[in-house]
Formats: sequence, structure tokens, C-alpha cells
Amino acid sequence: MDDEPKIRHLVGSYLERDGHTVLLASSGAAALELSVGADLMILDLGLPDRAGLDVARQVRENLDMPIIILTARAGEADRIAGLRLGADDYVGKPFSPGELVARVAAVLRRSAPEGPAGGARSFGEGILRIDDQRREVCVDGHPVAMTRSEFDLLSALAARPGRVWSRRELAIRIRGERDGGAEERAIDAHVKNLRRKLDDPPAAARLVLTVTGVGYKLGVPCDD
Repeated sequence: MDDEPKIRHLVGSYLERDGHTVLLASSGAAALELSVGADLMILDLGLPDRAGLDVARQVRENLDMPIIILTARAGEADRIAGLRLGADDYVGKPFSPGELVARVAAVLRRSAPEGPAGGARSFGEGILRIDDQRREVCVDGHPVAMTRSEFDLLSALAARPGRVWSRRELAIRIRGERDGGAEERAIDAHVKNLRRKLDDPPAAARLVLTVTGVGYKLGVPCDD
């Protein structure tokens, strides 16, 4: 997240080339909205609507997600404040995009869950399993082949089961801030295809629910 468009898109392009799915935000409020279900946040301290350290504090209070601070504020006091809030790394501007990508990879490696099933999530007493690391989905024990957009859509819904996501929110999570407007118009089509693949057995029909006039939600809870 950065308030400068050129830097946002530069960082996003480098991360996408490295195989990451990127969500871009130009404000603290947007970043907090998109942070649910994300693997890592790159955070600028100079934001238009609120202090970056306040965003970091709120993320750290609610989510177990690594944070890399990217900012022109390279003074010792700012570095110490960021690290005390739990930031996992601190990169000062100007910076090397290639080095930033390498730091992202290093932080993700350090924060990755241990064990082969670390990326798997189970929902609805095992009827749905999502492995984000392998990008695999199983319904009632049977693998379901999905396109990239279908998987990203399901993974977004599963980030907070029961929470209603608007089409705009889902579009941003699938394609990022740059293509959100165009992709928003395709969300209904993605949901239709996703349901067609998930609704066998019939018990799976309650997985993706429509909330009239609002959007969609995952209809089964996460298995603890």
C-alpha cells in the first residue's frame, strides 16, 4: 500500500512477475479493507487519510500477517516505532524493486506455517477444503479444477466465512485496484461457474450464497 501511484504500480508489477497476486490500495482505509485474507502487507507510513503506523497497529491487533514498511521516513525513530509495532522488515526510499521482492520472499518463508498441511483450510465439517499454497480445492473429498479467477474468488469468500462481500470488493481482491471496475462486471459470471463446479454433491449448494442487493458470502463456517 502506497499513496504514490507510480510506486504502487511499480511494486505491484515486480511482485506479479514473481508469481504473487497483488491488491493495491491508495489509502489506509482501503488497505485495511483488503488486508483480510492477505498473506503480507507492504505499508507506506505517509498516507492521505491516516498515519501508516496507526494502520500497522490495527492490522497487528486483528490479523496474524507480516508487514513490510516501505517509506521515505528512514529516521531511527520511525524505524524503531515500526518495529515495535511488529513490522517484519523496513525498507527506505529510494529502494530497489528487486531487493523488495527478495525481502517479501524472505518474510513469507519465515512466516509460513510448518508442516505439509499448513496452507489447507476446512469448512462445513470437511465438505470444503481449500489449500492456498497448492491452489487446490476439494469438495466432499473430491478435487475440483478451477480457473485462477474462480479460485481467487472462492479464497476471498473463505477469508471470512459468513461475511458479505460486495461485487466491488471481490473484483478488487481478484484483480487489484487497477482492473477492479472491469472485473466487477464479471463477478456474477465467475460465481455462476464456481457454483456449477461446487454444487455436486447437492449439499455443497450452500457454499456460495447470494445476499440480494449486496453481494455474496460463504455459507459454511470454518472448521476449527
